[in-house]
Amino acid sequence: MTTFATIFVAELGDKTQLAGADRADSRKPWVVFAGSSLALVSTSLLGVIFAEFLCNFISPDIMKKVAAVAFVIMGVLIYFEKL
Repeated sequence: MTTFATIFVAELGDKTQLAGADRADSRKPWVVFAGSSLALVSTSLLGVIFAEFLCNFISPDIMKKVAAVAFVIMGVLIYFEKL
């Protein structure tokens, strides 16, 4: 439930969701839905597989800290329009 809620909230208003909404005005919105759903599932699968692989070498606590720092850096770069 926590994973669902986190991903659901994170994806609302995301650029990819807005792009999907833009495409949904086509004549086949269910095809757009299927394509965007498959894309999200595929990227989530890759993320989980990659994280599982990394957890063999790096502790999950370190991974969380590195991810947090990376998000802060990306946020700052986006704020100053450098990314």
